[in-house]
Amino acid sequence: MNRRHFLSCLSLSALAIRSGMTFAAATHVTTTILPLWPDLPPGGGGPAGKVVISDKGAQRNIAQPTLTVLTPAKPNGSAVLVAAGGGYTRIEMAKEAWPAARWLTARGYTAYVLSYRLPHEGWKDGATVSLQDAQRALRIVRQREKHVSVLGFSAGGHLLGMAATRPDFRSYKVTDALDNQPPTADRAALIYPIITLEQPYTHTSTHKILVGNNAPASEDARWSVQQFVNPHSPPFFLVQAEDDPISDPHNTLIMADACQQQHVPVEMHRYSSGGHGFGMGRPGTPTVAWPEHYENWLQR
Repeated sequence: MNRRHFLSCLSLSALAIRSGMTFAAATHVTTTILPLWPDLPPGGGGPAGKVVISDKGAQRNIAQPTLTVLTPAKPNGSAVLVAAGGGYTRIEMAKEAWPAARWLTARGYTAYVLSYRLPHEGWKDGATVSLQDAQRALRIVRQREKHVSVLGFSAGGHLLGMAATRPDFRSYKVTDALDNQPPTADRAALIYPIITLEQPYTHTSTHKILVGNNAPASEDARWSVQQFVNPHSPPFFLVQAEDDPISDPHNTLIMADACQQQHVPVEMHRYSSGGHGFGMGRPGTPTVAWPEHYENWLQR
């Protein structure tokens, strides 16, 4: 291990503590932090300094993308890659990723929480950097685990939806032998996801960050998940509230229709209320029911 990598590991360990991962010790969960890349991430550029964590537990200023691996005392042999949302401007770890990881490890699943680069933070590869990290993360998890699924929330659902439907897309040049491993997922759960960036659904932060306000229709389509669903895509599990003010509720309908057209298994749960960003369920709304359906789906 070189000095740079050693210092990175020390910094990442401190990050785990500052990110509120104390539940791991209380629940006999082992926590490990893995840098995604052997050295600098592809393309160059990016922010400097440490990860910035907001008062609400959201991350930004991500110079070193990572996987936080949470391994339960008795793993059940399956792993889930988790990506929180935040419109590609931040990553809502405390609201979405850490509660999901806690829920998964309590049921024996090994959770891999992804801290991915944000495109607007000065990276030379621009919109592609988050997808580069998601594909690299899938390769790492696939190398370590036999059964791999993904769980994405909001913009994290868009990111993992793109990764799950485009394993043949080379978003970066090969950096080491690991990159010869296909970045495939066995299953994909997308929770109040951004699916389409096409008209008339161009109001989101995801659209603004990835393609811009005046993007041609071809660019909107190139970043729309439903365009890449094919007969080889994994089964999908979709969740959304019908009063979602950020991800138009048509997003899950569009994704379900794309799956049905391609004969890809899909299970969809839509709720009358709950809004956006309800994580593992918003108390007092019907969205609290989705984790039970998700658990049943994972076990099939």
